[in-house]
Amino acid sequence: MINEFSAPKNLEAALEAEEALLTYRCRGIPKERLQAPGPRFVEKVWSLSDRNLRVLGALQRMYDAGNLKGTGYLSILPVDQGVEHSAGASFAPNPDYFDSEKIVELAIEGGCNAVASTYGVLSSVARKYAHRIPFILKLNHNELLSFPNSHDQIFFSQVEAAFDLGAQGVGATVYFGSSESQRQIQEVSEAFRLAHELGMFCILWCYLRNPEFKTSKEDYHLAADLSSQANHLGATLGADIVKQKMPETNGGYKALKFGKTHDKVYSELCPDHPIEWVRYQVANSYFGRVGLINSGGASGKNDFQEIVRTAIINKRAGGMGLISGRKIFQRPMKEGVELLNAMQAVYLNPKIDLA
Repeated sequence: MINEFSAPKNLEAALEAEEALLTYRCRGIPKERLQAPGPRFVEKVWSLSDRNLRVLGALQRMYDAGNLKGTGYLSILPVDQGVEHSAGASFAPNPDYFDSEKIVELAIEGGCNAVASTYGVLSSVARKYAHRIPFILKLNHNELLSFPNSHDQIFFSQVEAAFDLGAQGVGATVYFGSSESQRQIQEVSEAFRLAHELGMFCILWCYLRNPEFKTSKEDYHLAADLSSQANHLGATLGADIVKQKMPETNGGYKALKFGKTHDKVYSELCPDHPIEWVRYQVANSYFGRVGLINSGGASGKNDFQEIVRTAIINKRAGGMGLISGRKIFQRPMKEGVELLNAMQAVYLNPKIDLA
């Protein structure tokens, strides 16, 4: 028993397999520099900002929900893949989730702090569930039915619609590095300003998107230095939380020979280790004042071990939690809940601390 719920039986074996991560100590940015997640995060960090009392209340409601309530950590279920990847590709593995109500039920059953989804999903069940779990309305999407695909984020809904259906927050994506990013930055900046004015918090999916970022040797969309700069731009846009993919490499600026960086980033601040890479993402999010949540990644053959590993890296680096979708909903609800609980158990375990 780790907290108010029983951790999955195979969690201890999964933790033992990650002993190297559990004992690692950061050599780059020390943990003392961070605004680490904790029970009083809103009071200690966001009460010093210009966010109005309604935004602070919305943030606090999310932190006080689900199995991670009162910890300052977040477990969010995001399901907008019906647009982003097509409904068939996303929901055929488990057709239950063609039903919008099942998506919200999964988030509640899994003890999530919030559910993030499309206007169609959330509006269809708002009167039944908006008071039971915090809603996050994802405002824009990459619509891939148009041919040829354009890989652009376009607004499907409005901030006022999020307010009207009772959402506590809004989310949006910017494809940093793309030719469309400057327009997206302007659109999201205005949307976030209005959302804050209406009392809703804002989460930005800070994704990199440019075919030139992927070479024959490496995919630098997953580079620590480039993704961290995307986080910094997201924090600059006014995001209260940034969502970022977990790095799998580093040195994007140098390999691609563009932009500006500094040798000290690689020699001192961001050594080659997954926890160091995520720590650098946290540092670029104002040392954690803007919380970092990493994505859980696509569903695979060993999702249980992978989600435990990802949670350990995020937590020990100073991150605020995970936002995991496809690993969770592309399987029977019982298995999805078990995966969520395994991830949450990492954040509830006081022995897993900042590196």
